[in-house]
Amino acid sequence: MSEDTNIHTGAYEGRQDHVRDLKFPEIEVFANIYPGKSYRIDMEIPEFTAICPKTGLPDFGILYLAYKPAEFCLELKSLKEYVTAYRNVGIFHENVVNRMLDDLVKACKPRWMRLHGDYNVRGGIKTRVTATYSAPNE
Repeated sequence: MSEDTNIHTGAYEGRQDHVRDLKFPEIEVFANIYPGKSYRIDMEIPEFTAICPKTGLPDFGILYLAYKPAEFCLELKSLKEYVTAYRNVGIFHENVVNRMLDDLVKACKPRWMRLHGDYNVRGGIKTRVTATYSAPNE
């Protein structure tokens, strides 16, 4: 139980405390030679997998990444290696999207970024998670 006795976290208590400390491959970037232009890059990552931290079964989904670069763009091979590193990690859908967004923003410092996770149905429930970042003064 959490401190609020009306909220029951049960078997999930403490299972995701490590998420912010997980080590993943470095995401490389390259210089945006058009930093003065406002343009958007859209990516689809159709084969995302991670592990359900409660059941140990694989979760599958599609990640949709959209961002407006500033000084740097994401390098695709390192992005692929970063995403693939989640394959054996026990992590909730919500934490995948938020942790990835944090790491991607830290790597390329975009003007704006949105990451949307569209997960396959599990137990009759379809999950979609979206997190967004906007740089100050944008």
